[in-house]
Parts: sequence; C-alpha cells; structure tokens
Amino acid sequence: MWNRKTDTEPRPQTPPAPVSHQPYTAPPQPQPVRVDPPPRRSATILGPNVSVKGEIYSEEDLTIDGDVEGTVELKEGRLTIGPHGKLRAQGLAAREVDVQGVVQGNVRAVDKVFIRKDASLVGDVQTAGIVIEDGAYFKGGIDIQTRK
Repeated sequence: MWNRKTDTEPRPQTPPAPVSHQPYTAPPQPQPVRVDPPPRRSATILGPNVSVKGEIYSEEDLTIDGDVEGTVELKEGRLTIGPHGKLRAQGLAAREVDVQGVVQGNVRAVDKVFIRKDASLVGDVQTAGIVIEDGAYFKGGIDIQTRK
C-alpha cells in the first residue's frame, strides 16, 4: 500500500526566510475624494427703497423687496418677492417664484410657485407645482403643467 522507504527518507530542508527588523508601516490609505459644491449662483436684490418701472431680464436669481411695475423674466433663476416687495407685472416668468409680499399679475414658473403666509397673489398661475401656505391670499386660476 505504501512504500516504507519513501516515508522514512529524510526530506531536504529549506532554510528559513531572513527576518527583517524594519518597523511595520501600514499600506497607504486612499485619500478622500474632494467634491466641490456646485457653483453658487449670483443673486440681485432690489431693496425696500428701490422703485422700478419697466422690464427686467436676468439670468441670475432676483429678490424684489421694493416696488416694481412691468415685466420680469428670469431665464433659469429664482424670483423672490420679499415681505416688503410689491410687484405689478404685465408678465412674470422664472424657473421658480417665491411670493412673500404682494404680486398682481400672471405668473409663469417652470418648476414651482410658493405663496407664503401673509403673502398675496392676484392673477393666474402656470406652473408644474404650487405651494400655498395657510394665511396666504390667492385669487386666480392655476394651470398645472408637466416639466419639459
């Protein structure tokens, strides 16, 4: 069954590996990946002492806390009507509209319209979404559109 001769023959010995006396160093850890926040959009603020009649066209966010009469169009921006703001608009278009003051006129927003507590909006709204808080005044029609 088994061969006695091969079991009793001495096996060649390999010398042990030399021992290194260097201190242990951990493998390098991967560096965390730095993710920069998206670039901040610049914003323009029309303060409470500012009055504008005419047309406003902008590619940045706009806050109106003064008195504006005319057309306001923000290509991809957010329009905020501050608590002291009054806007009488022949046309109002923006990506998002946040009403905290008074707006008279039709509103067209690509994403959403917010009508905050103590705010007033009189006019028709065309948007993909709308939020009307308790205490807000709204008079007009709402046309919910799908996002394009």
